[in-house]
Amino acid sequence: MPEPLPQFIARRQATWDELERSLVADRKEARHDVPMVRWQARAYRQAVADLAYARRRFPGDPVTDRLEALVRTARGRLYGTVTRRTSFVAFVTTGFWRRVAEAPWALLLAAALLFVPGVVLGVWSHANPAEAAKVAQVSSLSAGAGEGQVRDPDTEKVTAFDENAAFSSQIFTNNVQVAFLAFAGGVTGGVLTAFSLLFNGSILGLVLGLGIEAGNGEAIVRLVAPHGILELSLIVVAGAAGLRLGRALLHPGHRPRVQAMAQEGRAAAEMALGAGLLLVPCGLVEGFVTPRGVGLPAALSIGLGLGLAFWIVVLWRGRFRDDLPGAATA
Repeated sequence: MPEPLPQFIARRQATWDELERSLVADRKEARHDVPMVRWQARAYRQAVADLAYARRRFPGDPVTDRLEALVRTARGRLYGTVTRRTSFVAFVTTGFWRRVAEAPWALLLAAALLFVPGVVLGVWSHANPAEAAKVAQVSSLSAGAGEGQVRDPDTEKVTAFDENAAFSSQIFTNNVQVAFLAFAGGVTGGVLTAFSLLFNGSILGLVLGLGIEAGNGEAIVRLVAPHGILELSLIVVAGAAGLRLGRALLHPGHRPRVQAMAQEGRAAAEMALGAGLLLVPCGLVEGFVTPRGVGLPAALSIGLGLGLAFWIVVLWRGRFRDDLPGAATA
């Protein structure tokens, strides 16, 4: 029967505390204290087992973070400090995906902050277009939606390479700014991150609601779908990174706040870096594919294919773990 978190902590905490105290003892004396070294080795193996259990039963809980730090410190003290920095290839094939998968609570919260206001504003704007058109003026991204100003993907095609390249670069820059704001907002305790997700989700809802009400629903889907599903997924990842950082600042748990910020800051930075890299294909699709006026079936196929591929890789590669707890991934 699975052991509840309070009982797990109560049963094991004394050993963790004693192991931590023994690790800060004088190193020269400790090396000659054979019984202590043997006890530390046994306590270390038990801590590794506890960490495996905590990762499975309590992912994201501060006790898991504490055990990761304890195991990492004990291993370095008992077996020698090993610094392992994996390659960039390892980061893009495993490290990034593991970072995304290891904090599902942050992904779910970021997705809720982005999509829930979008759905609410979309339904409201469709039912109240006059009022919604006024609200849409708060951003240049949604201002024209109230007047039906949506580019016609059939008559306003852009096929010139230089124009597509410039458009793609502009879009990539904007997407990176949005993702960076969602990530960097973590230093405000996640407040700015939450605001960024709420704002962008609301703008998306306004545009969709007003566009569908004006009869431009198909055109908007054709313009947004090819890149939008993957792009929104990456914004959720960047937002989740910011929320992880904010949580470490406000609720460090068993760790000192500086240590929590350092550990979560690294994980969050890796998530944001990976999301930024994957925004490049989003910009390429939006700059070179969308302006060519692809049909609705093709637009949906491209968008769903890219989005589904991303989350399949998260589930596939995200389940891998390094042999050394807390080892660098990039």
